[in-house]
Amino acid sequence: MRIVDTKETIKMALDTLRANKLRSGLTILGIVIGVMTVIIISSVVNGLNNNVSSLVESLGTNVIWVFRFPVIGARPTTEMLTRKQMTYDDAMAMKDLPHVVAVSPGLQWRDNTGNQGSVAVKYGTKKLEGTVLEGDTPGVKDVYDLNLKEGRFFNEGDQERAANVVVIGSDTADGLFGTMSPIGQDVTIAGMVFTVVGVMDKQKQAFGGGKNPDDNKAFFPVTTFHKIHPEVLDYWISLKFDDQKNKALVQDELQELLRRRRKVKNDAPDNFAIFGTDSLTRLWDQITFGLFGLMLSLSAVGLLVGGVGVMNIMLVSVTERTREIGVRKAIGASKQVILAQFTLEAITLCAVGGFIGVFFGSAIALAIRLVFASLLSPVWIAVAFLSSCGIGLLFGIYPAWKAANLNPIEALRYE
Repeated sequence: MRIVDTKETIKMALDTLRANKLRSGLTILGIVIGVMTVIIISSVVNGLNNNVSSLVESLGTNVIWVFRFPVIGARPTTEMLTRKQMTYDDAMAMKDLPHVVAVSPGLQWRDNTGNQGSVAVKYGTKKLEGTVLEGDTPGVKDVYDLNLKEGRFFNEGDQERAANVVVIGSDTADGLFGTMSPIGQDVTIAGMVFTVVGVMDKQKQAFGGGKNPDDNKAFFPVTTFHKIHPEVLDYWISLKFDDQKNKALVQDELQELLRRRRKVKNDAPDNFAIFGTDSLTRLWDQITFGLFGLMLSLSAVGLLVGGVGVMNIMLVSVTERTREIGVRKAIGASKQVILAQFTLEAITLCAVGGFIGVFFGSAIALAIRLVFASLLSPVWIAVAFLSSCGIGLLFGIYPAWKAANLNPIEALRYE
């Protein structure tokens, strides 16, 4: 005698679903929600990971930043906030270090609330709000491998003359000029007139959807920026080196140079911070660890609720089919056959819930992709589906064991 007819068992499980549609739907609802949660959250995290990786790659793995205190993944202390600011001369001294390819000291204007921008750029009767003003040297183009949509970047001559020229972001150009070329046009910023010499290409961003603030920027030669905001002297220095294998050496040389220039005593800690794109990666890994913890918690609750529901419906099924079980035992079905049959029925119920959860979870993840970063992961789809089947096995064992251990004589008498 066959141990269990798999096709017949699956058919019986589906018949149970069809015969009790509402009860079965409510039973597997927790499974559906748990599987959907896994797929949706894993897709969003996977999409964000992909975007962050692309952003870090666009910034360059061989880029180092220097500032007076760390700004990624750390809250500055009072001592850090009162440190001496980095200077333009500090940046120029870095250019002479071995393995350094390009250096750019940058400045950004912040209003009294600490927000970037809050500045309007005007062209004729058109005005664009919230533009970020940034002063850089021509070297910033080489540090970040910036691409222009049209025109040129400002050069050393523009910087020496403090020329009233500006390179604007793609959103700034679209908002002010539409389909017209901005090159050679004059715009008004902070009450001064500047000639547009270049338009930046679209910048990558970590989070999909919405406008990228980096696309609404106005880049000036650093000397020109001083004419607009002479009070801003807190330099952020970006440095590009030749090869990733030289990163530790470049950081050591930077540390030695800055300690000497900033007159740090031998026994005193650094009064500056050196960090790179790997700091962004580490910070994001910490965030995604928390997101995955949230995903596992939410999906575990859904699957647990679904598992309890499956156990309940299977216990009811055992009670309703007591006489059938007695007949099967009377004609020779062993405990193993009954156990396998009811266990497979429970797994089938959960697999149906898992399949529905995969379908709707994938559909929602694809819909999210239209407005936010989302990327389906075949691995997590498989994990979610197999978890639903595992729940069926875990919570179906007891009802199956109860059915397998029914006394055949008492089962035959059951009405």
